Amino acid sequence: MNMNKLTIEQLKEKYPFVIDYFKGNKLNVEGHEDKTFQEYIDSFGREYLEDWAVDRKKLVEDLEEYIEQMKQFLGLNEDEGVSSLTILPGYDKDGNAEVFKEITIKTSEIISIVGPTGSGKSRLLADIEWTAQGDTPTGRKILINGELPDNKWRFSSNNRLVAQLSQNMNFVMDLTVAEFLELHAQSRLVEDIESIIDRIIHAANGLAGEEFNLNTPVTSLSGGQSRALMIVDTAILSSSPIVLIDEIENAGIDRKKALDLLVAEDKIVLMATHDPMLALIADRRIVIRNGGIVDIIETSEEEKEILIELEKMDGIVQRMRNDLRNGNTLEFNDIEGIMKIPINW
Repeated sequence: MNMNKLTIEQLKEKYPFVIDYFKGNKLNVEGHEDKTFQEYIDSFGREYLEDWAVDRKKLVEDLEEYIEQMKQFLGLNEDEGVSSLTILPGYDKDGNAEVFKEITIKTSEIISIVGPTGSGKSRLLADIEWTAQGDTPTGRKILINGELPDNKWRFSSNNRLVAQLSQNMNFVMDLTVAEFLELHAQSRLVEDIESIIDRIIHAANGLAGEEFNLNTPVTSLSGGQSRALMIVDTAILSSSPIVLIDEIENAGIDRKKALDLLVAEDKIVLMATHDPMLALIADRRIVIRNGGIVDIIETSEEEKEILIELEKMDGIVQRMRNDLRNGNTLEFNDIEGIMKIPINW
């Protein structure tokens, strides 16, 4: 970092937390905002330096170190970010080599992971989360942007490569939805917190089966509401470039909208699923058997046509689900709506 190129005003705009550094070191920068920090320090007279035992060089070095530490703590990333994830082959449970050369996934791409229960889907997700380097049971390696991952992805708790959304989400904090979102937004140094919170609650209610508001305690949210809130929070506020989702089909939310939102925020999305509709929404699907990747299938044009029909069926089922929630009775016409869908194959 070369702070000599930034004025104090620019430092405060880029890293608002530097104000705490100035206050902690009793540095009154008011009226000096147009100077660099070095220029400000150089303006101290000899008498001031002696009276306060000020070490100019150390103050500059300490500020640089403080900024770096806070960037790591807050997960702020100023480099080019993650544009691709590459999986290199390892071995299945019997030690047989996986036959693919490599799998590269780019931002805004959705990949589904399919296979029988116990086939190794979770192991693949763990390899990605740990940025494995041949040091896991599968022997796989993970590359970021085509290169060996920086150690920050492997060993820093503040730079999370992956945000993982599990099936069961239970809040234990005694906070309202507004307080929860405000805390997260503040930790990300969001400027217009109110606008971001409004955006999140609006999007979350678009996913959830039943609406909730900002005054709702997070501990009172249903499973579907919790899942909707965390998906939108992950999409909009999380700095993690990769999202791993497990069994979104059972979440009680609008699944397609959830995936569209994550992709719109330039996330790499991988989801383990048994749902044919979700599997076909993905650009590709990774097939796992006996702990190893046995195939990578691109969604074909025919499958995309099948997906259209599945989405029609899903729309009818969603409407029936909403009718039940609202206390309405179902009729045979509801079932006939599914049976009479024309199949255009």
